[in-house]
Amino acid sequence: MNTGPVDEVEFRALTAKIAAERGFGCANYKDGCLRRRIAVRMRARGSASFSDYRALLDRDAGEYDLLLDALTINVTKLYRDAAVWEAVAQQVIPKLWALDLPRLTVWSAGCSSGEELYTLAALFHRHAERSGTLARLRRVRIIGSDIDRASLERAQAGVYAPESFTEMPVELRRRYFSVDAPHSAAAELRALVTVERRDLLREPAPATDVQLITCRNVVIYFDRASQESLMRKFHDALAPGGYLVLGKVETLMGPLRALYDVVDSRERIFRRAAA
Repeated sequence: MNTGPVDEVEFRALTAKIAAERGFGCANYKDGCLRRRIAVRMRARGSASFSDYRALLDRDAGEYDLLLDALTINVTKLYRDAAVWEAVAQQVIPKLWALDLPRLTVWSAGCSSGEELYTLAALFHRHAERSGTLARLRRVRIIGSDIDRASLERAQAGVYAPESFTEMPVELRRRYFSVDAPHSAAAELRALVTVERRDLLREPAPATDVQLITCRNVVIYFDRASQESLMRKFHDALAPGGYLVLGKVETLMGPLRALYDVVDSRERIFRRAAA
């Protein structure tokens, strides 16, 4: 694809249009990531230039939904990267469960279509069941936020195709999802989950004194300033001693490192240092 001066002007005009008309903060994303993902839609629609594609968006409002789906990187599975969830189950949930708190708040930031939400709900429910403390589940609130409305609708439904379960242990799928495909999340999990549209960079956290935040494979697509701003937001939202779980390719940067203790460096699990 051409990357000359005219191309650059057209690219900026397109991203400004997307930001103005759909509220998607293109300026906070790395240019390379934006260009690659926009190019996917341009090829799909036969647009030869950013200018052509901008005109297409004016003619076909439905293309916006497909574009935003591409830009928000909605690729996930239940129990994705199993080692991370095993570490959360062993090193995080028991610690949180032991806290004498009236509410345990979990925030899945950038939850996409909700697979992470129901993974978390299944792990909390399993721990409560195994420890004979199911009554204490009433205090668990798992909030999923994302900017993409279509993804949030899928998360709210909690219904997933068989291919979404390729990494989830069979016993968890059988215990918490319907037998017939597509598989629906059990009522016990749905009771723990709530979803809401939220722009990670532009809007505040959905709650304060959060005990666990997960944000996996999202931060890497933002520019450095946005990454640091978001990590600061997570720190401020977490209760002292609260946990932060990042993706395998993400980590804490600069002065923020001093604000966290490392729980598991391999699985990118951190704990906010006590005040």
